[in-house]
Amino acid sequence: MALAHALGRRGLGNAWPNPAVGAVIVRDDTEGPVIVSRGWTQPGGRPHAEIGAIARAGDAARGAVMYVTLEPCSHRGRTPPCADAILDAGLARVVSALEDPNPEVAGRGHARLRAAGVAVDIGLGAEEARRAHAGHIRRMRDHRPHVLLKLAVSADGKVGLAGRRPAAITGEQVRARVHLMRATNDAILIGVGTALADDPQLTCRLPGMSDRSPVRVVLDPALRLPLASALVKSARATPLWVAAAPEASSESAGALEGEGVDVLRVPAGAGKLDLTAVLTLLADRGITRLMVEGGPTVAASFVAADLVDEVALFRAPKHIGADGIDALEGMPIAALMRKLKPVGSEPVGEDSVEFFERA
Repeated sequence: MALAHALGRRGLGNAWPNPAVGAVIVRDDTEGPVIVSRGWTQPGGRPHAEIGAIARAGDAARGAVMYVTLEPCSHRGRTPPCADAILDAGLARVVSALEDPNPEVAGRGHARLRAAGVAVDIGLGAEEARRAHAGHIRRMRDHRPHVLLKLAVSADGKVGLAGRRPAAITGEQVRARVHLMRATNDAILIGVGTALADDPQLTCRLPGMSDRSPVRVVLDPALRLPLASALVKSARATPLWVAAAPEASSESAGALEGEGVDVLRVPAGAGKLDLTAVLTLLADRGITRLMVEGGPTVAASFVAADLVDEVALFRAPKHIGADGIDALEGMPIAALMRKLKPVGSEPVGEDSVEFFERA
């Protein structure tokens, strides 16, 4: 099961709208258990992990055991059910980490296998499965993506210089770590203020991983994002979705769409977009894991709306000073602890990272 989880993680960030599942087929031979094949969810969500593992196993699947990180599907979508493929392959036993919360599955896959005489065991590796499939679970149960908030702060809790000027806070190893985090999320979100101040690309720029860049999402109620920005210039290479208020200029929307940008109209009030509506729209489009990398205003708005499920808080040893910009607009960084619990920390070069998740 540990190997199945490791395989499944290969699909994080590029399997959406489907969960990133891993599967391993094992059979006993004269000298003990032997792994005969492996599978994981492919880009775009298909083929499923079980199908890949069965195809690689061939006849060796008959009478063998499959370890899989999520319940095999039982419904017909674009492809036949994985439960049917397992039966056709003649597998004798399935060890499944977790029942699928998708209402179209929700135990029916396990039941279908048992009814056909396949032994089914559920729960091995369940905690790891809940973490790996947090985006899928959140989308199924709450109809929104799982939200990871990334913050990088100085030793005195600041994220920028006075006058809202940007500052390089953390080192190269943190930047590489953040790029890897981008690669394992379906989408990354910032506010238009950060887009205007930093002109970021928001791509994964680790060697050989440019194709793992997430969908870029910008909260831009009045459509102020310039056509000359790095985000817009790269919209045809890496998807860019801009969330705007219903009353935002149609002319500006048309200009952005002409450059390959998707403009999404979202309910707004007092110049601010409805974050719950934004997340619902992202879930409708298949996004399961969202990384929020915006500035203090966006970060604080997600915290205040109780929409943060996980935090990666990078800390640098340098100080910025009392006149620097606070990490969360209008609230102390301790506000993160009201709904979240610490779950670990580790060094990252000369910096460090602390992890928090919903209590």
